[in-house]
Amino acid sequence: MISVYKESIQNIPSLIVVDIAKKEEPLPVITYFHGFTSAKEHNLPLAYLLAEKGYRVILPDSKYHGDREVDISSIKLQISFWDIVMQNVKELNDIWNDLEQRGLILDGRFGVAGTSMGGITTSAALTQYPWIKTAAILMGSPKITTYAKTLVSSFKKTGNLPLTDDVIEQLYEQLENLDLSLQPEKLDQRPLLFWHGDQDPTVPFDHSYTFYEDAKKRYHQQDDIEFIQESGQGHKVTRYAILETVKWFDQHL
Repeated sequence: MISVYKESIQNIPSLIVVDIAKKEEPLPVITYFHGFTSAKEHNLPLAYLLAEKGYRVILPDSKYHGDREVDISSIKLQISFWDIVMQNVKELNDIWNDLEQRGLILDGRFGVAGTSMGGITTSAALTQYPWIKTAAILMGSPKITTYAKTLVSSFKKTGNLPLTDDVIEQLYEQLENLDLSLQPEKLDQRPLLFWHGDQDPTVPFDHSYTFYEDAKKRYHQQDDIEFIQESGQGHKVTRYAILETVKWFDQHL
């Protein structure tokens, strides 16, 4: 029987989805990050399918989301986007350390995936943690510095960016350290899946596709990197994308 239970992992509100009979056993683990203005429980259908395959699935709430939601303005939330991503990356290390110390990760098999902001988090985490064995980026951008500059430009046009140029430049410098497109060698042959709708109006399709086209040249095994383009799809994960993500981890983790 697949169980869902709440747990605070290093003060990070999370849902754990796992076969209840194996709850205390070491298992391969997948941490899945939700998108902007979403929450952990929105990814339960995917987590259930992964748990059926024998994985322990961790669904954390990001800062200002789900159980961590606070009363802030929409503008404050939007300009906090990159702070949230960077905190996600740090907290992934906390999650990994906690599970590792409890002996709950089987043979170091730890995967990461996410939707939109969660996909961006995943790409950034790949630059930091060699213990990530495989990953899936669903409608996220691995070109985070470029994407940040696009968002800043858009905010400036509306006059709704209460940040100084110095603060913005400091942000770009921080993001460059997490930018997978600037350090693709960090992939180090690790299996990586992209899914993206080619009509996405929110996260540019070409960011992930052009990165994939360059990155696949580095792979000895072409089957270890895949890009799934879904024609006519916008900024919403389809059932097909969910099933392909499950298949990916089943094959590579």
